[in-house]
Amino acid sequence: MDVGARLKTIRKLKGLSQRELAKRAGVTNSTISMIEKNSVSPSVSSLKKVLAGIPMSLVDFFSLEVEDDNPRKVVYRAEELLDIGAGEVTMKLVGKGHANRAFSFLNETYPPGSDTGPDMLNHDGEEAGTVVSGQLEVTVGNEVFVLDTGDSYYFDSNQPHRFRNPFDVPCLLISATTPANF
Repeated sequence: MDVGARLKTIRKLKGLSQRELAKRAGVTNSTISMIEKNSVSPSVSSLKKVLAGIPMSLVDFFSLEVEDDNPRKVVYRAEELLDIGAGEVTMKLVGKGHANRAFSFLNETYPPGSDTGPDMLNHDGEEAGTVVSGQLEVTVGNEVFVLDTGDSYYFDSNQPHRFRNPFDVPCLLISATTPANF
């Protein structure tokens, strides 16, 4: 997917200049320009910050054409899951088209050496997850935790946080966040 072209199209549809979007999002005008030209690949947290200026969720950004044409859908096949991750990290959203979701449920994979980006994440709500395989370094505020297979976390996500895999094997994580802003 061409993230830059999509951002430019959505920005124009919303009647925003690069300067206005940058001001609303609290980033520089050149940041918006570089993303739209695909000169840089934004981290999840950076893209979320930019989209907050529209305002638009990551799910809406990646799946504008998704409509709730089957409100009773129960099963979501692996190939149907929407990947909202960035870089090497995959974050597959379960239930992307489910009407009025109360939480976001994600199937995440962190290859060795990957992370959620240099910026700490921060949003309203709560977050929880369980490491299914591998290990994951979780930073919440000033504390750094190393989680092994079977370990879990739960925290208020208005605290600055990030996820990182400095280990030699991939990490599979199942997580949930409230509200459903992914």
